[in-house]
Order: sequence, then structure tokens, then C-alpha cells
Amino acid sequence: MPLTCDLVSFKYGDNQALSQVSSTFGPGVNGLLGPNGAGKSTLLGLLATLREPTSGTVTLDGIRLHGESREAVRKTIGFLPQRFDLMRWSSVERNVSYAAWAQGVDRSECVDRAHEALEIVDLVDASGKRVASLSGGQRQRVGIACAIAHRPTLVLLDEPTAGLDPAQRVQIRSYLAAIAESSIVVISTHIVEDLAHMSAKAVVLSKGRLVFAGTVEEILAIGTQQPLGGMSLLEAGYTSILSYGELEHS
Repeated sequence: MPLTCDLVSFKYGDNQALSQVSSTFGPGVNGLLGPNGAGKSTLLGLLATLREPTSGTVTLDGIRLHGESREAVRKTIGFLPQRFDLMRWSSVERNVSYAAWAQGVDRSECVDRAHEALEIVDLVDASGKRVASLSGGQRQRVGIACAIAHRPTLVLLDEPTAGLDPAQRVQIRSYLAAIAESSIVVISTHIVEDLAHMSAKAVVLSKGRLVFAGTVEEILAIGTQQPLGGMSLLEAGYTSILSYGELEHS
């Protein structure tokens, strides 16, 4: 059930946002790393079928995500952008139930699907609360529940830990690991430590180009060989990869 990008490029007018990106994402957690402006959100938008590549192809289990198959394949994708809206005046359960219905789940099953998703993110006890009464970390978890309520094959999350404190980030990581047991999960982040305990594969983008595809352990090994003062070994490896990428494409 692989998700495969083959020479994917995308332009905003004259701006080359992505240039010939090729990579494969498998079941489990996959990290999409890179600094702000690297092209992470653009690539996630392509994977979510919100945009079409200027060139190249994206396939999920051999089926093209764009073109004639786009509408059918969208039902297998769950996407949480970095900024998302919830019905703040409504209950947690109703928000997630509505998200399931919007993705094609039969109305009679939506409440059960909502509770299933809320259980994964540990919010069943808050199902009757209004979203407006929740903390920022809880609202983020509601957003994740909305993205997975229809049991997608592919889950795409754009900076899911942005703005959260360290304890909340640890919680989110554990929930994502649970989701990844039955889905391909692609997490966009510029915080490399978010992937330290849950990602087998990592892809690094820099200025729209792929500069690394491997494992978190390989990034750590690079940091071990080239430590940098004031950084963890994982951060040092990531920084070295970005530096090599900028030199290669300068």
C-alpha cells in the first residue's frame, strides 16, 4: 500500500515550489521535514489532491491521485491542514461526526465513527463539551479525530504539533503512533525531534527539492559523526543535511 511521488514538480506562477520530487511513503509514520518555505505544505496539498502537479505523478497503491480517479481516491485520504476551522459553538462529538459524514460515511454510522476516533485521541470524556471550551491542545486532537473518523488509508497532517507545549507534543506523538498502526501517516514538521520516537522514514525538503530520504536513525548517525554545539545529535544531523542540500543546489 505505498504512496509514491514520481518526479513531482509544482509552480505558483513563476515560482518553482517543488522540483522533481521522487519518494515513497509506506505504512506507519513518515516524516516530511524542512524549514519554513521548503515546500512541505505544497507537497501535502498535492498528496491531499487539493492541487495537481505541474508535472510528475502521485499514486496510492498504484492508483493515480489526480485525474479521473481523484474523487474516488479522496475518500481514502484524511487531511488536517496547519490552520483548520471547527464548529466552535457545537460539541466535540458533533464536529467529528459531521467530518465523518462529509467524507461519505453513512449517517447511521457517524456517531460510532466519531467515538472511535475520539477514543484514539483520548477525548471520549470531552465528547459532549463545546469546542470553544477546549484548550489549544484539545482542539488540535479534535482536528486529528476529524481527519481520521472515516478510517482513511492515508492520513496527512501539516505541522500537527505547532504551537503546543512539550507535554502536549508528546501526547500528540503517541496518538499518531496509534493511527499509524492501520494507515500511512505523513507528518509535515520543521521540528525534527517530533519524529525521534515514532518515525521509521524521513524525507527532507529544502527550497522545493528533495535533499534526503532515509530513516530517523540515519539522520541521528549523521549528527553523531558531525555534532554541533547546542544541538541534539538528531538536530545536528538534520542541520547538516540542510546545509549539504543548499550547497548542492546553490
